[in-house]
Amino acid sequence: MNHRENHFVNRTGWLRAAVLGANDGIVSTASLVAGVASADTGRTEVLLAGVAGLVAGAMSMAAGEYVSVSSQSDSEQSDLERERRELARDPDFEHAELSSIYVGRGLDPGLADQVAAQLMEKDALGAHARDELGISEITRARPVQAALASAATFAVGAALPLLAILFVPRSLFVASTMTTSLAGLALLGAVSARAGGSRIMTAVVRVTAWGALAMAATAAVGRLFGMSVA
Repeated sequence: MNHRENHFVNRTGWLRAAVLGANDGIVSTASLVAGVASADTGRTEVLLAGVAGLVAGAMSMAAGEYVSVSSQSDSEQSDLERERRELARDPDFEHAELSSIYVGRGLDPGLADQVAAQLMEKDALGAHARDELGISEITRARPVQAALASAATFAVGAALPLLAILFVPRSLFVASTMTTSLAGLALLGAVSARAGGSRIMTAVVRVTAWGALAMAATAAVGRLFGMSVA
């Protein structure tokens, strides 16, 4: 019988960066727009603040993801290089080490020894990277991919609250920003949960609750600031 299972772990790298970028784009820009709009500013000022926030946020997300994931990649490469040297210096010890890992996972010693020998014969470094270090092709750090995913999705998310104020009167800036952004966050939560194979409602409630809290807080600050300088 030909049966193909769908797994989601191979999506964790880009999915995490994409969801984080889009969520931050919506929440930070919507909060910024709500705060500035609450201070009784005009459409031009609100849009200018929002666009500046979009550009700065996208670049910040890209830089942050690249630096963070690059550090992870550097650590992986360092571990792999150390493991390569150990394999060259003492292959018998490394074989015993790999065999003990398989024994710990439930194989009997004889079978574990055979498995370790066959895997090391084919790809010794790959076997140790996967089973000793926990590094695989699926989980390996990809700095450029993470940076681009974060920047692009941040920009897309940040565009949503900006579009919300283009076609409404000044009196509806805050309400339209919050409504549109919360709808976008709910959609983001549902899509990310679907892509990651997790509970949709849990993800939706999580992202919308925190987004609403952030926007309410900055709107209150903007309102207080507008009253103090009026």
